[in-house]
Parts: sequence; structure tokens; C-alpha cells
Amino acid sequence: MKVRTRSSAIIGALFLAVTLPLTLTTASASADGSSAQVVLTEVARAQGPSAGAAGPDGKVWIAERAGTVRILGDYGLGDPVLDISDETTTDGERGLLGVAFDPEFAHFYISYTDLEGTSTIDEFAVTDGQLQPDTRRTVLTQEQPYPNHNGGDIKFGPDGYLYIAFGDGGSGGDPHGNGQNLDTLLGKILRIDPTGGEPYAIPSDNPFVAQDGAKDEIWAYGLRNPWRFSFDAGTGDLLIGDVGQSEWEEIDWAPASSKGGENYGWSSMEGNHPFRGGTEPANHVPPVHEYDRSGLGCSVTGGFVYRGEAIADLAGSYVYSDYCDGTLRTLRIEDGAVTEEGDLGVQGGEVISFVEAGDGELYVLAIGGAVSRLDPA
Repeated sequence: MKVRTRSSAIIGALFLAVTLPLTLTTASASADGSSAQVVLTEVARAQGPSAGAAGPDGKVWIAERAGTVRILGDYGLGDPVLDISDETTTDGERGLLGVAFDPEFAHFYISYTDLEGTSTIDEFAVTDGQLQPDTRRTVLTQEQPYPNHNGGDIKFGPDGYLYIAFGDGGSGGDPHGNGQNLDTLLGKILRIDPTGGEPYAIPSDNPFVAQDGAKDEIWAYGLRNPWRFSFDAGTGDLLIGDVGQSEWEEIDWAPASSKGGENYGWSSMEGNHPFRGGTEPANHVPPVHEYDRSGLGCSVTGGFVYRGEAIADLAGSYVYSDYCDGTLRTLRIEDGAVTEEGDLGVQGGEVISFVEAGDGELYVLAIGGAVSRLDPA
């Protein structure tokens, strides 16, 4: 097994030399609104864990950024079930960045950057819970002009389609204007049907189908680096953690009833604020939540709405973090508005991703290697 072990930041505009140790901290009732009492329990160590997904038989599959995928068991992570480390690199913000199963666990998808930096979505068949390497095929590719802001997260929505997050192409300040340009897949959330065509089909109700000058695959746009997004398992609502440029981190929200087409504003806007003299687009959908970098961090890590059963007081709360701060925080969102903000009082280290298990429980991944489960105190 070939595994690279760089523990550099892989999200945000810059790489920060920060080391935030994992602490298994118990939270009492928070003055900031959260009454949940929780602890982070380290259940495994990985080499640069970057993403994960709920797999067959209730198992959680963990991706390591250098290119391996391993299954979490009772005694930690097993041997790799997939190794593409010869096909990717951890240079810049590159690597194996996302994994997902289709709803029937019949196919497994990986999102990674190849050796030239091209974002690539590959598919494998799954039989009896086993990956079938000889069925591998490439579904979609997107060239990246710079080695940062790749996005890379992938999720199946409640509608059974595959959603793909791509950043604006990198550098800083969106020099090519990709966020607001509908003629590129960069700076977007895409929505495709990976098994409906060759190499994929485009759902007929995608918002820009047949619109001149727009890519049919686009579901939403105006995003800088939507590093992590998720669907609420209870409502189907979409939540996106979009990494900011220099001042504002934002979380975007769309209801399950959305027909797509949302413009989240980048690079005319950074959060609710015009960026470098930009003008707010008439169709701008403002973030449901934003925070500035003066006190809470530098790179939002989007999470999940908690729908597990182990922590009753956390039910219905969106759990997220920040790579540079590491504190787990919560939002309660009703009808597209935040009604409560909370601080769980636990420190996850350099939190790079969250994983929602099949039973709704949450795992927290720190780029330094910790795979932890959020448990009741």
C-alpha cells in the first residue's frame, strides 16, 4: 500500500502551519444554545483521512487523501479495499477528496484529482458488499487551472441523483470569473444521473437544461470552494459549507423543494458582503449563516444535520466545524432561517470532514489522522 502522509491544510486559500491536538472533551450545557452533552471518541487512526460514506452492512468507508479507501470495523480500519495512490497526488489541495455509494449500494463512486490535477469521478460496481475493481469506469472529468479549490465532495440526493461539488478553479479571488459563469462546471454544484447514460445522463429537470450558454449539469452556482455539503436525512434540505476568501465563511441552504438554479453569489459576494467592489446579483441567495475570521477560524468544514438516536438533545441540529478552529458547533434552521446557534464544547483538531453513518450517527475526521465518533457524554 502506498500512502503519503502530508498533513497540510487542503481547504481554504492558503495552507496554514497549525497543529490542533484532538481532545476528548465532554460538553456541559452550552451558554450558546446547545444543551447536548457530547464527547468525541477516537475509534481509529488513518493516514490523512479526507472523506467517508455509509456503506453496505452498516459499515463506514473512509477515504485517505493519498488514494486509499478502508472500512471501519470494531478494531479500527481494515486493509485497503481500493488503492489509487499511483494515480493521484497530495500536492496543493489535491488527492482523493470524496466517496459515495448509490442508494442501493450497487455502485461506489470516488472523486479525486489525477496526476495532471484534473478532477475525476469514477464508478465501481459493488456485489455482496464487495468492490469490483475490474468494473471501474470514468463518469466525469473537469480540468482544474490551479491546484486549489478543487471542491471534490460527492453525495447522492434524496432524488437518487449524484451531486458533485467543484470549486471555482483556484488561485485567489476567482481570476477567471468562474463562479458567475454558467458556461463552466467550476464554482458549481452539479446534478447528474451516472447510470442513465454513457458516461452519464442529465436529469431533464435540471435548471439550465437547454439554456444557451449554460452547462446542463449545473444545479447551483456562485460557489468558491464548496468543500463539504450534505442532505438532511430527515427533510432532504441541502446544506453547503463554502470556504471564504479572506473575511467570511458561509453556510448555504436550499429546501428539499428547490428546483435548483440558486446563485450563492461568489465572486460578486463573499457571504452577505460585496467582494472587491462587486455588485450583489439580483438573484443572489444569501447564506443561511456566516461568520468572520476574526475569532472562529479560517475555513468552514460543512457537516450534517444530526438524525441519529444516541444524542437526543442534538436531534435536528446541523453540526459543522472549521479547519483552523476545530470546535464543533451547531445551528438549528427553520424555514431557511437560523433560530439557534450552539457550541458543543468539543475540539476535533484540524477537522477536514464529517461522515454520516447509516444509523445517523456522526464521525469526525481530522487531517492529522483521528477518526472519531460523536457520542453522548
